[in-house]
Amino acid sequence: MKTLYLECAMGAAGDMLMGALYELCPEKERFLAVMNSLLPGVSVTAEPAKRQGVAGTHMRVVICGEEEGPGGAAHSCGAAHGHDHEHNHDHAHDHDHSGGHHHHTPGEIAGLIDSFSLPEAVKDRAQAVYQRLAAAESRAHGVPVEAVHFHEVGALDAVMDVTGVCLLLAWLAPDRVLASPVTVGSGTVRTAHGLLPVPAPATAFLLEGVPVAAGDIAAELCTPTGAALLGIFAEGFGPLPAGTLLGCGHGCGTKDFPRANCLRAFLLEEAAATEGPNDAVTELKANIDDMTGEALGFAMEALLAAGALDVSYAPVQMKKNRPGVVLTCLCRPHEADRLAREILKHTTTFGVRRTDCSRYALDVTVETADTPYGPIRRKTGRGYGVEKRKAEYEDCARAAREAGVPLRAVEEAARG
Repeated sequence: MKTLYLECAMGAAGDMLMGALYELCPEKERFLAVMNSLLPGVSVTAEPAKRQGVAGTHMRVVICGEEEGPGGAAHSCGAAHGHDHEHNHDHAHDHDHSGGHHHHTPGEIAGLIDSFSLPEAVKDRAQAVYQRLAAAESRAHGVPVEAVHFHEVGALDAVMDVTGVCLLLAWLAPDRVLASPVTVGSGTVRTAHGLLPVPAPATAFLLEGVPVAAGDIAAELCTPTGAALLGIFAEGFGPLPAGTLLGCGHGCGTKDFPRANCLRAFLLEEAAATEGPNDAVTELKANIDDMTGEALGFAMEALLAAGALDVSYAPVQMKKNRPGVVLTCLCRPHEADRLAREILKHTTTFGVRRTDCSRYALDVTVETADTPYGPIRRKTGRGYGVEKRKAEYEDCARAAREAGVPLRAVEEAARG
C-alpha cells in the first residue's frame, strides 16, 4: 500500500505542501507547464531554497508581475471585514476592502476553478478545499458564507496553491494520506483589527478534531489554506508508519526560523500485516475481594490516566467462597513497573501478577468525519486483510446531546 505521510512539525501552508509534493513528482516540467496554462498573467515557478541548511523547494506564484510577501500582495480568504494576517510562510490573508480592489465571492472562485482545463476529480477537490475555507471564515467572523470575500490578487495566489496541491496528489495517487500532529505556533498575529491569537480563529476551526501543538516558535505556522488542505486529504494523524521509503520532499516556507522552515512529505510502501503477532504488551492482574464498586471505578480511572492501554475487571469466586474481581491492566512492557506501582497504590491488593504477551493488532489511525452534527473523530484499524472503523464515543455523545438526537444517529452518520 502506497502511503503519503506529511510531517507538519513547522506547520502547514499551501506553498509548503505544493513544494514538498513537487519534489516527489516524477513529471516536474509537465506540472509547471499545466499550472502556467491555467490563468493568463499568472506564473508558478519552483525555486531551490535552503532553510537552516536543509535543501528544498519554494513555490513562487506571481500574478501580473505582483507577488505576495512582506509588503507585497496578499493570499487566501477572508470575511467582509478588514483582516490582514502576516503569515510566516509568505501566506498573508488580506481581508481589507479598502483601495478599490475587486473581491471574489466563493461563487466566483468556484466558477474560476471550474473553468480550468483539469480533470474533474482535481477540480472537485479544489472546490471542496474552498468550501471548507469559506465555512471557517464565515464562522470566525460571524457573517454568512455568501458574505465572505476573497482579495483579488491574494485569492488567485491561493487558488494556484490549492489547485497545485490537488493536481500533484492526483498524479502521485497514494492509497492513503496521513499526517503528523500539526504545529500551529504561538503568540499573536497582526491584523487590520489589531492582534489576534495564534492559531487565528479560522485556522482553529479548520483544525477541529486534529492533534495540534504550539511548538517553540512564536509565530503563526499553520495557515487556513494549509489547514483546509489537510482536512480534505489527511485520513488520519499520528506517527510515521513503518514501510519502505520511496521518496522524501521538502517544501520550504519563506521565512527563516531557528528550526528549518520546511514541510516534509514521505512516500512509503507499507507492508500489510498478514500473519503473526505484530505488537508486544504486558498484562498486570490482581485478585481483589474487599473494594467497593466505586473504589474500583476510581482505580480504573487512575490507571487509565497514568497511561494504561486498557483496564477491566471481571467477577470471580475466591477462597472461603468470597465474591471478588480480577483487575486486568494492559500496558506497554516498558511501562509495566510503573503501572504495577499504581495498582498497588490505588487498590487493596498485596500483589500484582505480570504476563508479557504478543498480540495481533490492527494499524490504527485517527481521522475526523464531517457529519451533520459536526466533526466526529473515528478510529480506523487496518491489517491482516481487515479494515474497520469506530466512532469515538465522547464525540458522539457530545454531538447527540447538543443536537438533541439519539446517540445511534450520530454514530451512523460518523460511520459514513
